Amino acid sequence: SNASEITASMKDVITRLKLRNETLSTAESITGGGLGYAITSVPGSSDIYVGGSIAYHSEIKQSHLDVSAELINTKTVYSEEVAFAMAHGALKTFKTPWAIATTGVAGPDSSDGVAAGTVWVAIAGPVTQSIQLALDGERENIRSGTVASAIGTFARILRARD
Repeated sequence: SNASEITASMKDVITRLKLRNETLSTAESITGGGLGYAITSVPGSSDIYVGGSIAYHSEIKQSHLDVSAELINTKTVYSEEVAFAMAHGALKTFKTPWAIATTGVAGPDSSDGVAAGTVWVAIAGPVTQSIQLALDGERENIRSGTVASAIGTFARILRARD
């Protein structure tokens, strides 16, 4: 299940970040706090997780995460570019070496011509990477799938680096 995968990946993340004395922050849109919730569900997360921003509206992406209005207007909030801008904003806001950002369309309908289930996860830090997801199902499946992919991808990045 997603939950047990997330727990296993997070335990790995916590161990690796603690060894390097590194911390993590989050910038969430589509996941609405679900990523922070999943991270903090695992004991030991307080050693590595600083906090996050739930920037659901564009105005908050701009004011809290320093995402430019021009970028939002030209690329839409459901873009790789905005995901990266959110992640970099979290690095600055929370002063962490690592950040994970999530943005996309949870559905049930498309938005700005972007299909439901279209998601971008961006990881910023010593290694920078994005993943695009095309997820099926209800809003909750899309949101929980995004959380699982974000944490799983981050764990793989850390493993590859060690």
